[in-house]
Amino acid sequence: MNTPAKALAAMVPPRFTLGVATSAFQIEGALDEDGRGPSGWDVFAAKPGSIVEEHSPAVSSDHYHRMPEDVALMKELGIDSYRFSLSWSRIQPGGSGPVNPAGLDFYDRLIDLLLANGIAPMATLYHWDTPLALDEAGGWMNRDTAYRLGEFAAIAADAYGDRVARWVTVNEPATVTTNGYLFGLHAPGKQLMLKGLPSVHNQLLGHGLAMQALRAANVPGGIGITNVYSPMVPASRNPLDKVSASLMDTFQNRLYADPVLLGKYPDVIRAATVLSSDFNPSSEDMKLISQPLDFYGLNYYMPTRVASGPGTGAVPEGMAEAMGDDLSGSAPGAPFHIAAFPDTQTTAYGWPIKPEYMAVALGEMAERYPGLPPVFITEGGASFADVEIRDAASGRLIIPDERRVQYLADHIRTAIEATSPGGAAESIDLRGYYVWSLIDNFEWSGGYKQKFGLVHLDHNTLERTPKASFYWLQELLAARDRDSVPEAPGADRSSPAGS
Repeated sequence: MNTPAKALAAMVPPRFTLGVATSAFQIEGALDEDGRGPSGWDVFAAKPGSIVEEHSPAVSSDHYHRMPEDVALMKELGIDSYRFSLSWSRIQPGGSGPVNPAGLDFYDRLIDLLLANGIAPMATLYHWDTPLALDEAGGWMNRDTAYRLGEFAAIAADAYGDRVARWVTVNEPATVTTNGYLFGLHAPGKQLMLKGLPSVHNQLLGHGLAMQALRAANVPGGIGITNVYSPMVPASRNPLDKVSASLMDTFQNRLYADPVLLGKYPDVIRAATVLSSDFNPSSEDMKLISQPLDFYGLNYYMPTRVASGPGTGAVPEGMAEAMGDDLSGSAPGAPFHIAAFPDTQTTAYGWPIKPEYMAVALGEMAERYPGLPPVFITEGGASFADVEIRDAASGRLIIPDERRVQYLADHIRTAIEATSPGGAAESIDLRGYYVWSLIDNFEWSGGYKQKFGLVHLDHNTLERTPKASFYWLQELLAARDRDSVPEAPGADRSSPAGS
């Protein structure tokens, strides 16, 4: 049973940030408007079979045209901070060269409106939508893309550096490499397997160069990187399962966190560089990648159960079906596979719901990285099928998403308990939790079937309807002790939403 909002509010530490998160490509639409250039995801999404039921991101949530309405919803919700991403191809259409004034202006208006309503902006520089020209030149397999991200960071710092409270350089490099370059499930659709490892280093180098550019611009906002973390659980006591889980942990978690937080790649990866001239990091690169962070962003959704051998498919059948990908075939020769958790509820995506592993994730991070900077949970949430009820008397649409309420309550409570005195990760300075996502959006290869939003979207009318989870979070935010509320970055919370 979920923790009531008021009871959870009493547990929130002082100055703990509660916010919501989105990304540009998933909500903005307007792909061909006001000088925006194409991204690799534009092309990938247009390929038949890439997106479930051929869903198109062309309109998505239409945030580009309805941004003031969405900020008004954030104001009504009462959040402390909004995490969004800057569309690289909207601001710099070719990925290098001239900027697009209309693109710069859109985010100018967004940031100013957030600040006018007391909402701290957290801007992500790269959330997967690589400008098409860079994708066609090799994308993250090309070292030059890292330098282009550094230049983009300088553009963003010059335009918005005086007003952004926190910067995320790169979002989930693990997902970009795994889905985009190893298995071809996301843009740019490459199936390079282990030959895709250079995309790891080039993304992390891009992070380092972006940090360098932001620091050089003396931005007052904190700077960090965000990666997804999934605790790896052996499927049995079989030693092969334990070895498999350890290898999966290295390739999913440590491959990305170790270079940033320890200044080196895991031993097994460094050993592999002897065999590959394509993956040979220099000491200069590692210094850039491991610059001190102001915060570390952790995206947590689920643990992963790992078994040795190829299994019957790349992922459990229910997850493959929900993702809209043909992952249910055999994987001959694979050393291990993802197995389903027995007797475990799952989200609509087929992801296991295991809030207790939030504490495991934080505990492992605390143990592995004793010098860890302050941590934000920069994404957490769940996709569930919405039940839509139309009130006969008022005609009002009601979305009673109790499972999302329970998911959020359990995970926020677990994160706070784990980082409190006596918790599994008491050494971690946990600064906040961002719910994914504000509004139902284009969920990459899952299209519009996967609904993560606190706000329901009618794709025919684009009408926004807050769900029960929206009102639960609103109650939690309002019930906090005043000493627990972070200081607003702009006008006080009584100011109008504006337009």
